[in-house]
Amino acid sequence: MPERKERSRLRRAISSWANSTDQHARDLRESVATSGLTTIENAPDRERIRLTGTLRTVTLRPRGGVPALEAELYDGTGVITLVWLGRRRITGIDPGRALTVEGRIGVQEHTRVMFNPRYELAP
Repeated sequence: MPERKERSRLRRAISSWANSTDQHARDLRESVATSGLTTIENAPDRERIRLTGTLRTVTLRPRGGVPALEAELYDGTGVITLVWLGRRRITGIDPGRALTVEGRIGVQEHTRVMFNPRYELAP
């Protein structure tokens, strides 16, 4: 019987987490829609574009022997990898932070990437 209660508790926890994640995605999509900016999903490649969203991950990953700070920007419709070459850390660029970026989107190894974007940290 205790095992059944434990599974039920785990199911409720997972369901709660999934619902909060869905709500976060809906909130982000709504935020992008009201900002008037293009969604990541609909952003064209190789054109100057402004995007807004929340950083999901931030990692230091060398590229060609040069330090590079990489971050995943998520807006509820898609994800784009932001790369700042020659940087190990940027104050304010942390997971969970909302920001707006501007630059050109390229594709590298089947992943959409924006190199050295201009950025504005959101409060």
